[in-house]
Amino acid sequence: MIGIIIELIISWLILKFIAKKNLSVLGFMPSQTRFIQWSIGFLLAAVICSLYHIMTTVFINNSWILNKQLTFSVALMSSWWVVKSVLFEELLFRGALLYLAIEKWGNTKACVFSAICFGVYHWFSYNAFGNPFQMGIIFVMTAIFGWMLAVSFAKTKSLYLPISLHLGWNLFNIVVFSNGPLGKQLFIKANENHLEGIPSLLVFIFQIVALPLVMYGYFKFKNRIKQEADLD
Repeated sequence: MIGIIIELIISWLILKFIAKKNLSVLGFMPSQTRFIQWSIGFLLAAVICSLYHIMTTVFINNSWILNKQLTFSVALMSSWWVVKSVLFEELLFRGALLYLAIEKWGNTKACVFSAICFGVYHWFSYNAFGNPFQMGIIFVMTAIFGWMLAVSFAKTKSLYLPISLHLGWNLFNIVVFSNGPLGKQLFIKANENHLEGIPSLLVFIFQIVALPLVMYGYFKFKNRIKQEADLD
């Protein structure tokens, strides 16, 4: 939590002395629109992440079972860990620096730059150096995800949507389906059977592109509604 507070202070200083702005440009002020955006982002991420994990077992002799050894306090601490990690990464990659990059380079270049930085950052967080194949996979997965989050900030002028997308995915991926650094959480696989071959590849591709494609469709739909409203 101290790291997040430090990030907020540094963000405020950067915006104040470089852009002559304050933290309000990051879209912190709550509103009905932002609440709706947050809800949509969290729900979409949670649903698609759940579909991905269900697909990893539904086509083989495996299933998800409740981890009866998980206590409420451990689940709460795990959830809080996810919240803190998401806020830290969002303030770092979709906060003041992305705002300044958008002001200087425009949405497209700034979002691509943010996505690249997000992908490289995960080489460190996954300790993937020395394994080029693993580095490539991690970069593609996290850069595409980071691009979606950056575009979400650029389109909405707020951190609400990227935070909700990031939180929805990470919470369900790590805490609900035990796929992360925290070990066994709410649901665990019944056995060690796993997908292989073409089905494994297809499910892997779904994991990478499904949510970004859904968000692309969401923004296209919003743009069409806006254009029709302007015509009226």
